[in-house]
Amino acid sequence: MADKKLGVWLVGGCGNVAATAILGLVGLQKKLAPTTGLVTELSDFSALPLAEWDDLVIAGHDIRTPNLRATVGRLANEQVVPRELVEACGDELSEIDARIKPGIAYKAGDAIRALADVSVDDDATTAPRTLVSRLQNDLESFIEANDLRGAVVVNVASTEPPLASELPERWEAFDALLDEPGAAIPASTLYAVAALELGLPFVNFTPSAGASFPAVEELAKRKKICHAGQDGKTGETLMKTVLAPMFAERNLEVLSWVGHNIFGNLDGRILDNPENRAAKVATKDRVVGGTLGYDPQTLVSIEYIESLGDWKTAWDHIHFRGFLGTLMTLQFTWQGCDSALAAPLVLDLVRLVDVARRAGEVGAVTSLAAFFKRPLGADCHDFARQHARLLEWIRSTAQQMG
Repeated sequence: MADKKLGVWLVGGCGNVAATAILGLVGLQKKLAPTTGLVTELSDFSALPLAEWDDLVIAGHDIRTPNLRATVGRLANEQVVPRELVEACGDELSEIDARIKPGIAYKAGDAIRALADVSVDDDATTAPRTLVSRLQNDLESFIEANDLRGAVVVNVASTEPPLASELPERWEAFDALLDEPGAAIPASTLYAVAALELGLPFVNFTPSAGASFPAVEELAKRKKICHAGQDGKTGETLMKTVLAPMFAERNLEVLSWVGHNIFGNLDGRILDNPENRAAKVATKDRVVGGTLGYDPQTLVSIEYIESLGDWKTAWDHIHFRGFLGTLMTLQFTWQGCDSALAAPLVLDLVRLVDVARRAGEVGAVTSLAAFFKRPLGADCHDFARQHARLLEWIRSTAQQMG
């Protein structure tokens, strides 16, 4: 490994997922936290030249005033994280607070803009290029001030509404659009552009658009840099990508698949807005038909239940037909903590995308599909096949990097 450390820049650095990842990383660095839930700690990954936990330096953007100690304190009250770990890491959390800078909420929708307690730019009069330049100044200052070898930018911010208008497919036209005040380019995509233009890998752990546009993929290839996304696969959808192949491989016909989700954190509050919810439902709903090869009737519902806090319950009802037309059902309930499921994958993806960058990968890293509900550049949603592809990538990459 290189002597210099690696930066981790979290977009939405004050949110529950970011705070849990930050607390976990500090706990790992202080040898106070176990590695349970971290995929890159499995023996299969030992052949890769992964960044050490001690070599990661955290910073980020948010549209709220940073107070990580308060956030993880609240998560401790909800029994999401250990209180003793919060108390042991207080000084480090305060240091990281100082590295979280005011973010942007440009074209992110009213529900997200309402969260801001820092100044956010006007959607109608701001030229997106102005915001990209500001984000890039923050990234470059962070890298220089901490003498880092680079940084991985990870979007863990709240889900934006789907974009209502088309964007140019070629980078030249997209680049020109950045100079037009009020151009309809969402904040998540501006973060992606800011990172990729600087030659920094970008990971979109949210359903927001991010780097999903062809023009942004072209930018990544021009800059010879990689990215990954979109929408981290942590709970109910993970179960879908495990169970749906079972029905396909046993030649059982799925007639309908209904999933009902309730949770109460800030993400749930944002997704209570119909516009924002539409983006999340789209990524959760596509995996069943994509795996089965046909489209049964599906329904995905998401409801905000404030009292649940960071805890989530998903109930699924699967109606299927078997031999001689016999109708049967499978039901399951998934109860888990959103942040505790997502945070370790965020840290894993930082290490893996960093390896991909050093291996010279360009554009969407399709071998990381197992981590996402909507893996960019990959059509397969079958978790077992995705994981097999990941193991193949580990072997070939380890051999390439010697």
